[in-house]
Amino acid sequence: MNENVVNTSELTKRYGDRLAVDRVSMNVRRGEVYGFLGPNGAGKTTTLRMMLGLIRPTSGSATVLGQPAGGPAVTARIGALIEGPGFYPYMSGLDNLRVMTRYRGLPESAATAALVRVDLADRGADKFKSYSLGMKQRLGVASALMGEPELIILDEPTNGLDPAGMADMRALIVALAEGGQSVLLSSHLLDEVQEICDRVGVINQGRLLRESTVADLRGSAHITLTARPLDAALAVAMEAAGEDGCRLVGEQVELDLPESAAPGLVRDLVAAGIDVHSIGSSERSLEDVFFEMTTTHEMESLS
Repeated sequence: MNENVVNTSELTKRYGDRLAVDRVSMNVRRGEVYGFLGPNGAGKTTTLRMMLGLIRPTSGSATVLGQPAGGPAVTARIGALIEGPGFYPYMSGLDNLRVMTRYRGLPESAATAALVRVDLADRGADKFKSYSLGMKQRLGVASALMGEPELIILDEPTNGLDPAGMADMRALIVALAEGGQSVLLSSHLLDEVQEICDRVGVINQGRLLRESTVADLRGSAHITLTARPLDAALAVAMEAAGEDGCRLVGEQVELDLPESAAPGLVRDLVAAGIDVHSIGSSERSLEDVFFEMTTTHEMESLS
């Protein structure tokens, strides 16, 4: 399960004086959903294009499914949707996929099966030009799924989908990973990534800032307490969480304890004659961590 299907080492791409990707070393494991995150212009799409062999790196290397990126043998084992789908506008969705099956040496039945997987079978006979943005995106994802590729690379796969369509796409991506396929997902929808991704890589200004599980990146939950008198409440909190495990934030006390510790903490506070006004548990969202990391990186790069 820990076998890597993608490995990059010091992957770098320079366009003249502009450094688009700066020594990125990352890995994607078999059977996982990997979220590739970054602001617009951070270098995500350029990195994905180098993984697919669509552009050559200035330096460094990318290995995909155990082989150098871009070789015909490895490309046949990858499905990808990068920067939106491109199809023949006057052909139907199904016929567009049939054309692709011929190019890729797949049976035509693969096109029909892919349409079913993205809930587009009932519109397969309609011309591509009549499709909504969400339908075009579904067809692009269908093209990436044909042939049961070992690695699927999706660049903003929920772009243009309504909430129900986004939920269906998330369920499909999770199902693909559960079936043993690896999914590398580039997305700006951080709630989506938090919900379905096993690990994430955060890139900004071409640099990979962090690669970690979603849980480790978000950190542990903490308890927030409002009680009076405050100094007495802080003393009880220190006994429960240790001096390093609690802090004053304005008029509240934050403790590095899980939600399950709250009832015992309340009992201790009440027994000490302290009035508890409120107590709750919270944890940082992936969005909070993302903005903290990217903002700090941008400030450091300017200093």
